[in-house]
Amino acid sequence: MRPFKGPNFSLILFFLIVHVFVLLPANGFHPLDPLTPSELNQVQTLIKKSHKDVTFHYVGLDEPDKPKVLSWLSRSQPPNFFQHRIAFAVVRTNSQTHEIKIDLSSNSILSDKVYDGDGYPMLNNEEQTAAGELPLKYPPFIASIEKRGLNLSEVLCEVFTIGWYGEKNTKRAVAVMCYYIDGTVNFYMRPIDGIMATVDLDKMKIIQYRDRLMIPVPKADGTDYRESKQDTHFDTRIKSMTISQPNGPSFTIDGSNVRWEDWVLHLSFDMRAGLIISLASIYDPEKNEYRRVMYRGFISELFVPYMDLTEEWYYRTFFDAGEYGLGLCAVPLVPLRDCPENAVSMDGYFISQDGAPGYIPNVFCIFERRAGDVMWRHTELGIPGQTVTEVRPETTLVVRMVSTVGNYDYIVDWEFKQTGIIKVTVGMTGLLEVRGSVYTHKDQIQEEVYGTILAENTIGAHHDHFLIFSLDLDVDGDANSFIKSNLKTSRVNGNISPRKSYWRTKVGNYVGYRLVPGSVARTLLSDDDYAQIRGAFTKYNVWVTLYNKTEKWAGGLYADQSRGDDNLATWSLRNRDIENKDIVLWYTVGFHHVPCQEDFPVMPMLTESFELRPTNFFEHNPRLIER
Repeated sequence: MRPFKGPNFSLILFFLIVHVFVLLPANGFHPLDPLTPSELNQVQTLIKKSHKDVTFHYVGLDEPDKPKVLSWLSRSQPPNFFQHRIAFAVVRTNSQTHEIKIDLSSNSILSDKVYDGDGYPMLNNEEQTAAGELPLKYPPFIASIEKRGLNLSEVLCEVFTIGWYGEKNTKRAVAVMCYYIDGTVNFYMRPIDGIMATVDLDKMKIIQYRDRLMIPVPKADGTDYRESKQDTHFDTRIKSMTISQPNGPSFTIDGSNVRWEDWVLHLSFDMRAGLIISLASIYDPEKNEYRRVMYRGFISELFVPYMDLTEEWYYRTFFDAGEYGLGLCAVPLVPLRDCPENAVSMDGYFISQDGAPGYIPNVFCIFERRAGDVMWRHTELGIPGQTVTEVRPETTLVVRMVSTVGNYDYIVDWEFKQTGIIKVTVGMTGLLEVRGSVYTHKDQIQEEVYGTILAENTIGAHHDHFLIFSLDLDVDGDANSFIKSNLKTSRVNGNISPRKSYWRTKVGNYVGYRLVPGSVARTLLSDDDYAQIRGAFTKYNVWVTLYNKTEKWAGGLYADQSRGDDNLATWSLRNRDIENKDIVLWYTVGFHHVPCQEDFPVMPMLTESFELRPTNFFEHNPRLIER
């Protein structure tokens, strides 16, 4: 694998080496389906028989090897080819992390390995709740609240992962910071700064407490974002609109398989990654076959480092997928608000701390969107005596998920277009993470406050969001290559033209897909910063690796307090051959977020997107077939 520097690339192209025909099966069992509630129960029962006092942190499908999946999909294997369906679980017992593989078909444990490396597994919801309640019964904390004249019953505490800063030995610990509700549901705008408790999660007790200084708690006035608390006359200016499909949607859903127009794809839910798109293929009318585009795509990690260096903030360098779980933090989508009325929903399942299945209804929604956009058009005025106008409105298929990780809500759309384009859009909204301050106006500030003053006693901290997508593109097969193309200024030699310069590229008509990037924001942290060592995948916008089923999480399998020794950047040091191989594209969508007053008390949507666009993949515009 080799990293590719940005942002001066104009296109990135996967080109065709071999042709393989693959069509998703219309009915029945699928080897990439997520684990069912009964399978999750089966995992719980088997593990609890072999371990006492065990806590569950991740359970998901241990995906079959790609060649086996593709062989089965090509119909060269019988329907019962996958006789053994495997689950992978990460659990804690006796202060140790165990990696356990379970054969669901034979109802047996295949392997049980103690992990002895650095880092810890994903936090589960129940231990976060328990840790957040400890300060409320801790006498020094109660005294700190009384000293500030606050009401303990109005205090709410949240759990924060603490990162790693060169320690040789670490405990599985978190920081606990608290907020004051009193008068608002927007407690994130009312931090009780200057106080921090550290909790040992294995012992579930406070092991360190600090009350450093007294800082005013920001006011509740103007922080409540609920509709019932707002002047809604703005909404009455917009006339009502409806989206109607009286004959039903144009797509069909068979289990986890979706068919729409010329596209077929598979959806699954994972408690760490959230939405996973697999086996996306598109029908080529010229070849009269479905052609493979993407074997698998998902968000591998979401890195959010804050730039505030104060005692209660410097450690806030979160790995939202690996520490908290984008799937575990996914929320039910609200009909007619999150998704239009023509949407169809799917549910997701995860495991709780004791291994029992949890349920998220409406975790995905699938819908067709016609937003008034044009797919293509032309008006011809050059033919004497006639005007020719042809317009094709664009209709797309959207698969959406929302993950609320603490204060931020991430809206992720995978959009499939009739022209073969896959567009991925990430939207951020929700609430800023703010720090209490003695300042009430910008003119008072004479020091580095690491953020923007948004309201009285309220500082919005500078921070980044980096979402790295794992995109296993298998364009017409799994033997692909990668081309980086830069547009280069060339001087005109001789007298061949009055022009002095032009631009050119060496890319020829390779058959493939290209990456059309959106944001090319990259990290501004130094290479030796501990947070950057852990999140080194943010140094480049584009990476390419040789496919390896175990190289799934860009921040490492154990992201909590990781040390950067098992992440995308370390894999790149293997420097494997990536030409005419089964390769994976990794693309980072980045945001440098400088908060502004309009982000208070709830921030409007901020979006970035990228496209995977067919390039010489079809013989011509795939929406034009002459009779």
